[in-house]
Order: sequence, then structure tokens, then C-alpha cells
Amino acid sequence: MRIYLVTFHKTVPDDTGHDHRVLQRQAVVTACSDVAAAYAAKAMLCEADGVVDWRLRADTCEVCELGEHAA
Repeated sequence: MRIYLVTFHKTVPDDTGHDHRVLQRQAVVTACSDVAAAYAAKAMLCEADGVVDWRLRADTCEVCELGEHAA
């Protein structure tokens, strides 16, 4: 198993119309692959925020491997 950091961002405009990426949530997930980590983090975000689709809270989901989980 590997450890992943999954980060969710939402792109929002400021007063001048310029877009900015705003951090919505980060999750550290233990999973077999980056795809499994993204799936688990999306489910966690939906449960925590009480939404049925993670895209209601974020525009992007980025997965970064942190290392291997010590057994």
C-alpha cells in the first residue's frame, strides 16, 4: 500500500475577473494506486460535505504519491 495526498481546488473569479484556484480540501489516503486514492478521497469529500458529487465543491482533484506505507 502507498500513501497519497489528494488535493481538491475550486477555480473562482476575483473582483477584477481574474481566476484563482482556491484550496477546498486535502486528504491523506492509503491506497493501492493513485486511481484508488482519488476514488477514496472523492468519497470522503462527498461524505464530509454532504454532497452526492465531489464536483459540486471542487473543479480539480490532484493526486500526489507521498511514499510507501510501513506495515
